[in-house]
Amino acid sequence: MIAEINPSKIYGEVYAPTSKSVAHRLLICSALSEGVSVIDSITFSEDILATLDCIKEMGGEYVIDGNKITMKGISSVVQTEEKTFDCRESGSTLRFFIPLLLLSETKQHFVGKGRLLERPQSVYEKICNEKGLCFSLSDKLTVKGKLSGGNYYVEGNISSQFITGLLFALSLCETDSRIYITSPLESRSYINLTISAMEEFGVSVVWEDEFVLYIKGNQKYENKNVIVEGDYSGSAFLDAFNVIGGKVNVLGLNDNSLQGDKIYKHYYKLLSYGSPRLDLSDCPDLAPILMTVAAQKNGARLIGTKRLKIKESDRGEAMSQELKKFGADIEVFENEIIVHKTKLHRPVEILNGHNDHRIVMSLAVLASVYGGKISDAHAVSKSFPDFFDVFKALNGEVNLYDN
Repeated sequence: MIAEINPSKIYGEVYAPTSKSVAHRLLICSALSEGVSVIDSITFSEDILATLDCIKEMGGEYVIDGNKITMKGISSVVQTEEKTFDCRESGSTLRFFIPLLLLSETKQHFVGKGRLLERPQSVYEKICNEKGLCFSLSDKLTVKGKLSGGNYYVEGNISSQFITGLLFALSLCETDSRIYITSPLESRSYINLTISAMEEFGVSVVWEDEFVLYIKGNQKYENKNVIVEGDYSGSAFLDAFNVIGGKVNVLGLNDNSLQGDKIYKHYYKLLSYGSPRLDLSDCPDLAPILMTVAAQKNGARLIGTKRLKIKESDRGEAMSQELKKFGADIEVFENEIIVHKTKLHRPVEILNGHNDHRIVMSLAVLASVYGGKISDAHAVSKSFPDFFDVFKALNGEVNLYDN
């Protein structure tokens, strides 16, 4: 799908989409409980639908009513039949479910779309090799347990999603466990989101120190009624209009949220008044929109960017390519991106969305100033399915049509 955008004055009031990161965690916790839970205020993105598909395949039952889900949890996570779990393009879904399915002694398979199975799974592969468990990757990923409690050693600078997946599974093991983080931890805020969600459902995880997590074994998830909070990752695109000349009031955000991406509000202030040095180690998903705002304002030096290569696209390179079509001057290095201050213009070439939701939305923000056509516009469904409806409601001029 192509999004053809004309220069527009973006203004109005809008509620932020609800948090995909929080919803993943609350849905999984509710599925692991034995009773009936209600999860309210769900944004049904492709990633969330992937998690729901896997919950259903695992044995969970749910009913959708508007933006609310009533979930009947499973009595046991252990699978006795060989099954295939379709994670679509959701890295979170895949990494959260692998350890849960490793609790079974039967083979379980994972499939996905796009670059999903190309994204690193080295943490789980190493654990399986060390513990004598099955981990095989070809056209699909196959695992077989049985995972047990004990000590686990995990690098902290790859993805916090591996640690989250282990937390879910190890809490169900018969014996206690510890996760030792063996290198500087990035995206700590996402681990704290997981711990908070688990605590909401009655399961305890304790930071013994900065690099050690203690997980008591044989815990039970309690059924709960919960509400998903607003998403800072999604609101970053809406709030960006305020930095580049629009006037948008974004509602529905929790000021006390544990979401690491709420740092964008501080970073936007810095970008408005200078060319700052911004550390993205704890918030890599903000990179595309921060590069966009930096290009339009005063430039910036972004550090902690090495993990951008393993997202839905190589986001640093992809954003550099597309922003250069606006006239931006950008240098991409191994763990650093420099956006120089330059004068931008309407792009002559079509903008490539790289089948990446965050790239499409970032380019749409800048196209609201200069205009432009963006390919792969359908990719927004991965996290913010009604993004272009919201864009129109905020006075944005966009025409969507098939290639």
